Amino acid sequence: MARTPIIELFSIGTELTLGQIQDTNAHWIAQQILQLGGQLRRVTMLRDEYDEMFEAIEDAIHRETDLILTTGGLGPTPDDMTVQIVANILKVQPIVHEETLASFMERRGLTNREDVTDAMINMATVPETAEVFQNPVGWAPCVRVAKDSSSISLMPGPPREMKSIFEAYIAPLIAEHYSTKTATSRVYVNMFEAEVSPLLQKVMEIHPNVYLKAYVALRRDDNQYMPVDLVSTGSDDDEAQSQLHAAADSLRKLVTKKGKIFSLKDT
Repeated sequence: MARTPIIELFSIGTELTLGQIQDTNAHWIAQQILQLGGQLRRVTMLRDEYDEMFEAIEDAIHRETDLILTTGGLGPTPDDMTVQIVANILKVQPIVHEETLASFMERRGLTNREDVTDAMINMATVPETAEVFQNPVGWAPCVRVAKDSSSISLMPGPPREMKSIFEAYIAPLIAEHYSTKTATSRVYVNMFEAEVSPLLQKVMEIHPNVYLKAYVALRRDDNQYMPVDLVSTGSDDDEAQSQLHAAADSLRKLVTKKGKIFSLKDT
């Protein structure tokens, strides 16, 4: 049997290790990885201390960790060192990602590069070999690099930003590469997030190999229907599809029992 891919998470921030802020990110991420069928080997909190961060991430690479996730340390202040440390581990230069900087300028209504602040430049700086994915609800982007057999994804620390980035970029990565087979579907319900969330949790309890997520951000102002994605993981395509259909049917029954509408297409 093939080796199960391994995931490790590093929560970065001295405020976490001092107990000033609770690491709710790690708890939430662990739950998501479980639902996606991934295997989280360890969670580590790190101070904003260069040598400790460098050693911890490099050790994870030496352990042949398949997917390394980090949260925090992507802001504009001097203690935000994650990008520089990862660039040094890769032995590459940190560079300004022009597409990200252009996005910052557009959002700030800037047309002159001279008006760009140091903070904006710092948050647009990435290792030169990185893939960059824009932040849907904040500033610091998601940064993905590769080293030996490890894929490393850097996420910002604020929970709202981290969750948005995880759902947009990390969850699909885990579903595609760290589970055997996947099947996906999108359905629509005329419910608010607070109404549908308990139903999604109940379906995931019944069908533990299926991950469900409602996307409030994709709900149009002129439409009462909210999209819900289902991601099923199984040992083969038939199992994944069978689980997907069963989960969708369970959700349909729960939604209609509440007197709401379940649809397979946007209406």
